[in-house]
Amino acid sequence: MLKISRVHHVAIICSDYIRSKQFYVDVLGCKIIAENYREARQSYKLDLELGGQYCIELFSFPQTPARPSRPEARGLRHLAFAVSDLDAGVTWLNQSGVTTEPIRVDEFTGKRFTFFADPDDLPLELYEI
Repeated sequence: MLKISRVHHVAIICSDYIRSKQFYVDVLGCKIIAENYREARQSYKLDLELGGQYCIELFSFPQTPARPSRPEARGLRHLAFAVSDLDAGVTWLNQSGVTTEPIRVDEFTGKRFTFFADPDDLPLELYEI
């Protein structure tokens, strides 16, 4: 049996590297571990961490096709981030120019959450723990 210990990272390809880097670092608070330009691929690779854990690889590639994500397209549905204070998170996102959906309550756990999008319209979630 394969023994997976945890999710290692999520890879995201963005359309505007500078804009997405600013969003993930300045708005979401990810810390840059490494940033490399790969000449052969004309591509940046940005390694990011949250809470001391490596979690996101942000890539840029020239002329990438759009991927549908709504309404409920097959594939990755969303990426969720845990927060201890959902109201403060929503306030920060809104003040940073990010639109959030109305706060909802998970019918099974009773926990509150909301959705928003990154610069490429990738669905993201804040989930209160």
